Amino acid sequence: MGNTSKKLAAKCTLLTKDEQKYVAATFRAASKNSERIREEDLIVSGKIDAVSLEKFWGPQIDPRLAQYLTNFLFGSGQQKTATVEFNRFAELYVYNVRGTVEERMMVTYNCLGMDYNEDFELPFQLLKEYCESIVSAYIKIVKSSSSKRARTWIDKGFRATASHVQALGEAVAASVGGDMESPQHCTAQQLSKWLQSNILLKQVAELVYVNLYGINKRAGDESPTPLPPAAPSLLPGPDGLDPMPDYPAFIDMSHIVWINAHLPQQFQHKWRFLFSTHIHGESFSTMTGRIIEQGPSIIIIEDSSGYIFGGFAPAPWAFGPNFTGTDESFLFTCAPKMRIYPATNYNDHYQYMNHHTKTLPNGLLMGGQFHFGGIWVNAEPFGEGSSAESCSTYRGYRRLSKEPSFRIRSLEVWGVGDKPVIDKDEDERDLSVLDTNPEAKAILDMAGRTRHSEGIREPPPL
Repeated sequence: MGNTSKKLAAKCTLLTKDEQKYVAATFRAASKNSERIREEDLIVSGKIDAVSLEKFWGPQIDPRLAQYLTNFLFGSGQQKTATVEFNRFAELYVYNVRGTVEERMMVTYNCLGMDYNEDFELPFQLLKEYCESIVSAYIKIVKSSSSKRARTWIDKGFRATASHVQALGEAVAASVGGDMESPQHCTAQQLSKWLQSNILLKQVAELVYVNLYGINKRAGDESPTPLPPAAPSLLPGPDGLDPMPDYPAFIDMSHIVWINAHLPQQFQHKWRFLFSTHIHGESFSTMTGRIIEQGPSIIIIEDSSGYIFGGFAPAPWAFGPNFTGTDESFLFTCAPKMRIYPATNYNDHYQYMNHHTKTLPNGLLMGGQFHFGGIWVNAEPFGEGSSAESCSTYRGYRRLSKEPSFRIRSLEVWGVGDKPVIDKDEDERDLSVLDTNPEAKAILDMAGRTRHSEGIREPPPL
């Protein structure tokens, strides 16, 4: 690092030594080795100057985010300045990556062209557009990344369409109201609580600014590499898709980020493909045969109206007359809006699955009561389901499908986290129980025969 960089770094005590050289190098590139950056040197009509900062921000900046950044750096209205010094440039990075709630509130107000004022109510529409711009920049970073994780999802047909990216930004902002619906305005108190509790927003912003400021960027490496402690990746690693060159994806990368961010952290690193109606056929027996004993999982459904929704099942699926699962369970929607419905603890009706029983409903249920579930997938005929108008198992719940009864257009199940290791002794005990329960044994035998008779290949071993 040259003398100019050392002088710049010495002016900002907010940066660590490892960060100083990267932030100073980015600043030098934009300021043409001077001590100030002019706005026209940094961003021109929402785009980065090709000579100065293209390798850092060019392909990844959202035009709206570019304007918000200039508002913070140069001010707006009558307070706008012609240049920005290194300290202010470094503050934008530091406050977004590890700032206090108050510092992040200041950044939000300043980016939106306002001074922080506790008495001022922020229009929700402005906050929504701000969140959309950050999410859009994150998706651009992912799509331009060379990481194997991102490329696998993209190459298998999981896109990031503008409408879904916009919906993710809206969902990130919507929780500021506290009732999971979009408010008209939000107070400073609401904004403070929202910034403190919204983990997804913090993770997205951190990854965006780490990338924009070139932190730990290696020569020839286009993927963001944050400083330790490394920010958790918002995309899980996909497992089990390699044997399928043409995967019939019906969800978007924005949906994956949304669902994954709400899983318990120990399950966020990997999604294991288990079942798809487009690949394995519309068979309840086939589905159950592929998802039992697979640990925690998510079920994702698209109805015939294009609504996409599902649920997280924290317990392994198993046949039985009783509900299973824990209060880590939640239901979610992905389209037309992205929403999460966590457990209320009012009851423990999280997971139920049965087949070929005479006295109990046959199908898969998450939440609510028999015949009035949050999600009900019928066993026979498979392909029909329902979503109740109300469900006391999950907080803030609203019907997930467009109509109370629906036809399934697509259904897939993913195991999350590492595949569970089954204890052999425990497995033998389970088999001894089956010897005394002929009905349960018959169900498992039928599931096994279905897998082999339909010529279904198991995913490769982990």
